[in-house]
Order: sequence, then C-alpha cells, then structure tokens
Amino acid sequence: MDPDPESSGHPTRHPDADHVIAELEATGSLTPGLNWYRANLPPESWVRPPTTLPPVQAPTMGVWSTQDPALTEMQMTDSAENVAGPWRYERLDGPGHWMQVEAPDQVNALLLDFLAR
Repeated sequence: MDPDPESSGHPTRHPDADHVIAELEATGSLTPGLNWYRANLPPESWVRPPTTLPPVQAPTMGVWSTQDPALTEMQMTDSAENVAGPWRYERLDGPGHWMQVEAPDQVNALLLDFLAR
C-alpha cells in the first residue's frame, strides 16, 4: 500500500481526485468546502476529552465496505452504541473507502430501501 494519501495509488484517495479538485478550484468551491471541515474540527479537539453527545434518535444506517482501510468493521458496528432510534447495518464486500463511487448501484439500492421505510 502506498503510504502517501496524496498519491493516486493510495486506497483512501478519491479515484478521480484530480478532476474533482480542479472542478472545485474552477468554481471557487474548494476553500469554502475545506473551511466547513476546519470549522467543525478545531485543533483543540484533538487534545481534550471527546464531547459527549446525545444518542441519535432518527433511524440510522451504517454501511461498511470490506476494503476500507480508514474504518474497521468494529468501528462501524460499534456506532450502534450511539443510536437510540432504529439501527441498520449493511456490509458491502469488495468496495474500498469510496464505496459510493466504486459500487454506486449497491450503495444506491441500500439508500433507496432505507429511505423508503
């Protein structure tokens, strides 16, 4: 595995990252998008105890893919501990971190089924 996430061969890099970045830069959307993440994860959050949040009340679906190097199956299934409403877990065999790009038909079918309920 290539350890550099900026490398095109890294498993967590978006498969079409260069095109997506160019599009965001051309429309002026890259900086506001990055600022949204920066504002929601202040640096001090890495050194203090995590914020205690109430459990999610809404129906929630967790989808995990077997080739995702950034999230383990246990991390996904343990997410149920933070959900008070209905919890549904789905496992996709094969896709990596960008499952919605790598297996859009599978992901969309799960979402449509989940949202129809």
